[in-house]
Amino acid sequence: MSTAVHTRASTPPVLDLDARLALVDAAMSTRLDEAAVAFEVNTAHLPGADPIPHIAEAPLPAPAAAPSPYRTSVADLLHRARLRIETDGWCRDAAFDESGAVCPIRVIRLEAHGDRRLADQACVLLLDRIQADFTWAETIPSWNAQQANAGPVLLAFDRATHHAHTHGK
Repeated sequence: MSTAVHTRASTPPVLDLDARLALVDAAMSTRLDEAAVAFEVNTAHLPGADPIPHIAEAPLPAPAAAPSPYRTSVADLLHRARLRIETDGWCRDAAFDESGAVCPIRVIRLEAHGDRRLADQACVLLLDRIQADFTWAETIPSWNAQQANAGPVLLAFDRATHHAHTHGK
């Protein structure tokens, strides 16, 4: 006597996105492995054939310094000083540190390129803008030492630059 076993056709399981991505990844990895083997076989007879071609990378050009948007000398100086703090870093408790970070007064003096009168004007204007928001600030260094990060310092430079620009300084 024979018995027939009847099985119902089962529906394939529903796969979630992660499972489908894993299957596609496995299939692509297999295809890439096969392509790598085929490449090695096809180029084995070539003398000095590199199985993975080397593409020489050209060094990225250094970004060109953007011209200052400010035409007045003090505004231009404050703008350059702000940019230098962004690139070199901000120093809180000293004029500068071993990594090249600088304090606000030092960066103004550096960007003034020896023009002490211009540097003094920029420092006075920066202190004026700082004291407009922080009435307790007596000096730039005392205010600078109270800051937790460069954000307020950069904002003070922005405000001083805008003031110098709008007042023709």
